Amino acid sequence: MYSLKGIGMESSQSAVSAELNLKLERIRELLIQWDLDALLLQKVENFAWATCGGDSHINLADSMGIASILITRAHRFVVTNNIEASRLMQEEGLGEQGWEFKISPWYEGNDQVSGMTHGMRLGADGRFSQALDLSAEIASLRAQLTVEEGVRYRELGYLCAQGMREAAETVQPGMTEFEISGLLAQSVESKGVQVVVNLVATDERIFSYRHPLPNAKKLHNYAMLVLCGRKWGLICSVTRFVHFGALPAEINHKAEAVARIDAEMIAATRPGSTLGDIFSRANSAYAEAGFPDEWKLHHQGGSTGYAPREVTANPASTEPVRVGQAFAWNPSITGAKSEDTILVGEGSNEIITEMADWPSIIVQAGQQGIKRPAILVKK
Repeated sequence: MYSLKGIGMESSQSAVSAELNLKLERIRELLIQWDLDALLLQKVENFAWATCGGDSHINLADSMGIASILITRAHRFVVTNNIEASRLMQEEGLGEQGWEFKISPWYEGNDQVSGMTHGMRLGADGRFSQALDLSAEIASLRAQLTVEEGVRYRELGYLCAQGMREAAETVQPGMTEFEISGLLAQSVESKGVQVVVNLVATDERIFSYRHPLPNAKKLHNYAMLVLCGRKWGLICSVTRFVHFGALPAEINHKAEAVARIDAEMIAATRPGSTLGDIFSRANSAYAEAGFPDEWKLHHQGGSTGYAPREVTANPASTEPVRVGQAFAWNPSITGAKSEDTILVGEGSNEIITEMADWPSIIVQAGQQGIKRPAILVKK
């Protein structure tokens, strides 16, 4: 189970219980809304969400976990095999959470769910025989973060920021993108955070690709590091740049412009707005910065939580911004980008992947000054 800073285990368990009860209430309201008897959650992100941070992954290449959650109007089950049950009960804290385990021998397969749900009206988080696919509705519920999830998110943001900073400060000319990617993975994974996105580009590749998978190219002057890190099922996104030697005027201009766009998007991410409203503000900010068509070359980000983007914003997005939600905007201009993860608070937004002494640009957006990361320039 996760620990809450400055709070004893008894309080931590109480917080988990409150969070779990709220999620079960929301799920059962969903069952009533769709006139269903049960909901099946098979995906890693939904298992983590429903169990307040439990980890059901073994293979990162597989979106389906090694255990499923089945919630009826009166009961809740973890369905798994004998290999996984004890770890889920003990190390993931599901025994303490009061889940009823349905365990099958690994060598008999794991088709218990079909028998358990025979004759039921079933919803699921993807394809399952005779089940109604409620993936979109579940993602919407996931995005409505609880107070307890906010506590975990802040801890994750701190860990991702520390890992990114350590890696970026260690980068040296002559390193391959593979080596830089390895630095980022080592610094983040060593803090207990799974790296689910690890993109690296150097020099001209930064200007060529928005999603650069690292390759054997060696760094000369300019490096971009992109991270999505996962812990407790939650995901933080953060991007940083490093430049060796004098910063060219073109790069500096683009970095300042994209910082202004990002700040405008962060300032606009307040309750009462929709994702479409924020997208519209971004379009205007691109035009005001002198780059009116750059937004067409890459998505601009959106709400986050248990996926890198729960909802990716577009001009027609009607999803409202709610207090407690997380967002990761990532405006980009060819050769530059700005990205952090934020939490929407009652009175203001909190940048949870901020690095206190990283070089920064203060952007005046409306009545507030918003700090955005600048490029780390090294000799």
